Amino acid sequence: MAVFKPFKAVRPVPEKAAAIASLPYDVMDSDEARAEVARNPLSYIHVEKPEVDLPLGTSLYDPAVYAKAKENLYAYISRGDLKQDDKPMFYIYEQVMDGRAQCGLVGLASVDEYMDGTIKKHELTRADKEADRIKHVDVCDAHSSPVFFTYRHQEVIDSLVQRIMSSTAPVYDFTSDDGIEHTLWLVSAENDIQTITEAFAMMRYLYVADGHHRTASAAKVGLLRREQFPNYTGEEEFNHFMTVIFPDNQLKIFDYNRVVKDLNGRSTEEFLQEVGQTWEIEPKSTDQPWQPSKLHEVAMYLDHTWYRISPKAGTWNAANVVENLDVSILQNNLLHPLLGIQDPRTDKRIDFIGGIRGLGELVKRVDSGREKVAFAMFPTSMDELIGIADAGEIMPPKSTWFEPKLRSGLFIHLLS
Repeated sequence: MAVFKPFKAVRPVPEKAAAIASLPYDVMDSDEARAEVARNPLSYIHVEKPEVDLPLGTSLYDPAVYAKAKENLYAYISRGDLKQDDKPMFYIYEQVMDGRAQCGLVGLASVDEYMDGTIKKHELTRADKEADRIKHVDVCDAHSSPVFFTYRHQEVIDSLVQRIMSSTAPVYDFTSDDGIEHTLWLVSAENDIQTITEAFAMMRYLYVADGHHRTASAAKVGLLRREQFPNYTGEEEFNHFMTVIFPDNQLKIFDYNRVVKDLNGRSTEEFLQEVGQTWEIEPKSTDQPWQPSKLHEVAMYLDHTWYRISPKAGTWNAANVVENLDVSILQNNLLHPLLGIQDPRTDKRIDFIGGIRGLGELVKRVDSGREKVAFAMFPTSMDELIGIADAGEIMPPKSTWFEPKLRSGLFIHLLS
């Protein structure tokens, strides 16, 4: 059984939704955030990255940063830019990018179900990143931005969502500066709320797609509040956290590519010779970036040349759901043994580039001399993600890149 609850969202008044909506905190740095609020003073970046309102050089983990986030959040509310709905409801959030639509439901997931494994994850989290988000949620007394879940699509939910979208007017409908369309509908009818609630209650699992740190932190704030209020009933707002949950057949995972600073003491010729012991290598006679087109195919860029490389049969364990991932094969058969990248989470010689930035970014990084070699991956599939989560396994770091990103500021969940 999966719990998915309606709630009374705090959200922008319609005429200010487009200006308030912002990218999430973890896809821009402080300089980019300052530029954003200079261009758009109403941007929700004031809550997502509140250091923009503090002196340059302020530590991102300074208590003043979290206090400023709370101050800014409640300033939006006191000014009337954000208002809370009068009754609990679900929300339909549609994003359209390059003609492809994904329609999610906004609601609350259960802290208990995150702890007992009903909500399944596929990535590890870092304690320092968790601590940051825990402090942010706790001080703000709110889930100020949503996490990103998925579920195995259900016809009853698909039909209900399509009916509401086609028969009722949206409360928001705008296109952000990056060309992505954002549309929000209310699901307020009691029979529709009940249908959604019952449909999710029939599901065995929900899955974290993106936002593992936010999910873990939201759940841990709930546990902290339970310690503070030992007579809790389970109905308090802190027992649940806000998510947008999408059907698996509407999501697209982009490639998550790798660049490495050097060849670990090898010349280009030595490196290619050693790669050839466990990989099939085919130089591509093209001046254009070459994109892998299928599983177990990697594009390598080195010294102004693209190569198609594929692992030789028998060099990996195809029966293991994690070891069969292309990112695992590359790590275990090349990055670690040849380039000395033992832990890609911490090694400063490797960097990761989301496929949304294009293969041209890999070429630029290598041709500039900033990096020595680049690897373009075939994207991980949703079936692979769910299969690994169902097996209770963990993906290697930087295995998935989802687009479009959820906008922050369109709905907020208050904890008290």
